[in-house]
Amino acid sequence: MNTMTYNGYHARIEFDAENEVFFGKIAGISDVIGFQGDSVAEIKKAFHEAVDDYLETCRKIGKESQRAYSGKIMFRVAPDVHRRAALAAELSGKSLNQWAEEVLQEAADHFAEARISA
Repeated sequence: MNTMTYNGYHARIEFDAENEVFFGKIAGISDVIGFQGDSVAEIKKAFHEAVDDYLETCRKIGKESQRAYSGKIMFRVAPDVHRRAALAAELSGKSLNQWAEEVLQEAADHFAEARISA
């Protein structure tokens, strides 16, 4: 996975072989902000410009830029996964929320470590 980070924002970068262009989208915000470039240097510059433009536009229109998450996650899983997760939490002496937070934290840390070492 190819990602970039700038000024606290993250983006996933992909390559379109047919059009021979790199493209990306700022991740983690509900506003859709895309950018592209013909080289690594250009996609990096375009990403930085997209973030800077986003922040400047938010400032100009009086909108708070999105960055932080609320800490609330709601998602559906298969009933058997729910049952096994609840059992694992109970057997470890934790609430399902505490257990899930630890598991998600470990997965997120593992992802970040894998990205850094790549």
